[in-house]
Amino acid sequence: MDDILLVTVDSLRADHVGFQGYDRETTPKLDELAASSHVLTNAFANGCGTSRSFPSILSSTYPRMYGGFHPLSDDRPLVSATLDDQGYTTGGFHSNPHLNAKFGYDRGFDRFFTSTEDSSLLGDLRQWFKDVTGESGLIFRLAKAAFDIGERTVGFNPGTPFVRADDLTDAALEWAKSVDGPRFLWVHYMDVHHPYAPPEEYQLEFRDDPVPTRRSVQLRRKMLEEPEEITDEELQTMKDLYDGEIRYFDDHAGRLIEEVTDAWGEDTVVAVTSDHGDEFREHGQFSHYDTFYDELIHVPLLVDAGDGAGEYDAVVELADVVPTLLDYAGAESAEEFVGDSLRPLFEDGKWEKTGVPVEAASGRAYRTSEWKYVRTDEDERLFDLQADPDERENVVGDHADIVERLSAELDRLDALERETDRTVDDVEMGEEIEERLEQLGYKH
Repeated sequence: MDDILLVTVDSLRADHVGFQGYDRETTPKLDELAASSHVLTNAFANGCGTSRSFPSILSSTYPRMYGGFHPLSDDRPLVSATLDDQGYTTGGFHSNPHLNAKFGYDRGFDRFFTSTEDSSLLGDLRQWFKDVTGESGLIFRLAKAAFDIGERTVGFNPGTPFVRADDLTDAALEWAKSVDGPRFLWVHYMDVHHPYAPPEEYQLEFRDDPVPTRRSVQLRRKMLEEPEEITDEELQTMKDLYDGEIRYFDDHAGRLIEEVTDAWGEDTVVAVTSDHGDEFREHGQFSHYDTFYDELIHVPLLVDAGDGAGEYDAVVELADVVPTLLDYAGAESAEEFVGDSLRPLFEDGKWEKTGVPVEAASGRAYRTSEWKYVRTDEDERLFDLQADPDERENVVGDHADIVERLSAELDRLDALERETDRTVDDVEMGEEIEERLEQLGYKH
């Protein structure tokens, strides 16, 4: 059985990636890898955020199956557990609080690295106030208000809530070079996630002057709380910083892939993708929540299996990644996987899938090559992606047949979730996780 390397990155939208046609040089190392890999130009996330997307990436199941995702049921077939049962040595390296061991993401991993430390003095001070006064106390509420004002007005940095790419890569490489095969390594990078504050050398790839970290923090706060107040100049600054973060990630992801494949051999099967994208006010807001637009769900995806290269415009989903990796590695897939191996598409052009279900807190969507249907508790939307690729006009009232067909796909998803329903005990996040989620801009 071959070794497997899965590289994922947070918040990277497809249209800011070089091998997806972006006109800025954000991903030179991944572009070089893509030239000898299979590139999926129409890959879509199954969730609008990390917590809903990763069950599909790591278990090839949809978010609400098996009782949901906070935590994951033991019945959900994580790739790490599947490979552990087949004799693989498994390592997972990340620092996203949504993927914490408390939620079951450590299952099947021999080594599971995640940061749970707040790295700044200010963050330590916030936690001290919370411990001493309690969240309901007047002193804590006043102190929290002061911290919030400080972040908004003068750009105080409330701690780095994730491990940066250079340190994460070093940790993953140390493990990768110390274990024997067959091996599975998953590394998830957080650097592209806001606040966008890449090292200065990466900022200067896309702008003349670097932006101080305090200014990046101010912009993050403004974009989340007052998106309509962001000026055109501020919008361009944020895009420059976002692209700088991508270039920084690319450097270290490229280093990871090169050194792992050198250590493990050319037969290592490699995949690179993102859990979701980020919005830059194309539809009125920033970041990544529940909007279902392509800037959020269209993600880059490449697979390097050593069997040639190609570019494919078939509609695929992130649930297809793990079955593909296991197929190429000669490992057995779990029968519970809902995704399909992409190998027949690469080898013979065979692919029957025509659409991808996507979930958010507000509802669900179904995305095909021509249409996107969105169904929430409040309304229905249908976008003709051929005539209206920017998704501006809701034509749900003009195509009853299309609505009926795509709505039926979501009904099938509902039935699948009922069939796999499980009772899962709630897990309290704890102050540490809640603090880091807050720093990342999540509402919990």
